[in-house]
Amino acid sequence: MVVGYDGVELIDVACVTSGFYYANQLGAAQAYHVVLATSAGRSMRCDSGLELRSESRLDGIHGRIDTLVVSGGRGHEAAADNPRLVGQVRRLAESARRVASVCTGATVLAAAGLLDGRRATTHWDYARRLAERFPKVNVDAAPIYIRDREVATSGGVTAALDLTLAFIEEDHGAELARWVAMGMVTYLQRPGNQAQMSLFTSIPRAPEQVLVRRVVDHVVSHLDADLSAANLAALVGVSERHLSRLFAEHVGQTPGRLVRHARLEAASRLLADTREPLSTIARQCGFTSAESLRQAFVAGFGIPPSRFRAAHRTGLGSSRGA
Repeated sequence: MVVGYDGVELIDVACVTSGFYYANQLGAAQAYHVVLATSAGRSMRCDSGLELRSESRLDGIHGRIDTLVVSGGRGHEAAADNPRLVGQVRRLAESARRVASVCTGATVLAAAGLLDGRRATTHWDYARRLAERFPKVNVDAAPIYIRDREVATSGGVTAALDLTLAFIEEDHGAELARWVAMGMVTYLQRPGNQAQMSLFTSIPRAPEQVLVRRVVDHVVSHLDADLSAANLAALVGVSERHLSRLFAEHVGQTPGRLVRHARLEAASRLLADTREPLSTIARQCGFTSAESLRQAFVAGFGIPPSRFRAAHRTGLGSSRGA
């Protein structure tokens, strides 16, 4: 069941509903029956201005349900302030096998008390607000999605698809999840602890601090060079301490962490897009060896580079009938 409201994000809804639809079409034998519901059973107007028709009202649904998903959107604050909607979400969660939110839908789950004492994520731009409003929730803005026992929360917008693929894999295996991803022409599946924001989009394009921009540009274009804090500070003529302060203020992380992030992101792209051996990718991205790349990959993404490459390059056409 997918819960919507006025101001819902259309993609938040569609990633979930289309993901389960493809699972039915590609081998789950109609395992998923998806219902889109609102508090009063009326149609909802999306952020984009389009209107979605509700199939049911929340208080008309009784009995056990499998998966309860609350969508996100700019209307999430108003939805979380609606006692009728929040009460129905709380009631339905009691009978659900698992509960999830997409993007800012986490605000509704938090208002229902379903995230108290749990680790949860939401769209990175709303994480601070969620943490301030609901201090009992352990908010982590970084991952694409988080599973904390039977409750899952996902990050911004298309992260809903990653979470849906994880559900499909949990229910019916990795093979079907890969088929669904291929049918929707997306990554086969990003690990849940992968960061919501790419290094190349998370750093401001024109930060106020010109020195920081120079360092970032140098890191991205010289990954195989010596990018120690001392060398980066010397590059722009400041002390290591001053550079660290500038990075904390303008980037929100240390120079060393940014270098590790840049190298890992570049390595992940080469693994997915080329057939270069691991040792070559390691050298190009500034790792001392294939083993050091493997260790960094496991620490950063939770999976070894060989598994990441296999997931992103596996052709499944010959195995479907097996």
